[in-house]
Amino acid sequence: MSKEKFHIEFMMGNVSQNSLWRMISYPDGLEEWFADVVSVDRDSNLYIFTWEGESEAARVLFSRPLSAIRFHWLDDEDEKTYFEFALHKLELTGDTTLEITDFSEPDEKSDAIILWETQVEELKKRLGI
Repeated sequence: MSKEKFHIEFMMGNVSQNSLWRMISYPDGLEEWFADVVSVDRDSNLYIFTWEGESEAARVLFSRPLSAIRFHWLDDEDEKTYFEFALHKLELTGDTTLEITDFSEPDEKSDAIILWETQVEELKKRLGI
């Protein structure tokens, strides 16, 4: 069964773009809400995410500072899959949204969305939102 792409968007309010960028792209920021430990090999663009002693590696496919970062899990055989964090500034209000794009098996999509919602709630807490 092939994975389906999905997008979810979260209102982040009038948060500093720099603060939010640090939380989604720097190891110390990602450790605050996404994984227990995050290390980076800058030479190979690899991030190693660790949860409860288990590690997974992801390669950065794309990064535009203060805008978007896209990762591909190395253990995912489907080269077309990725997860991405994208920041958007709303013209009218000046608020920022965080858009997450990810892929999941169709029967696991609702669980994946719940997991992201839980993680982003922690992110908001850490940012004081």
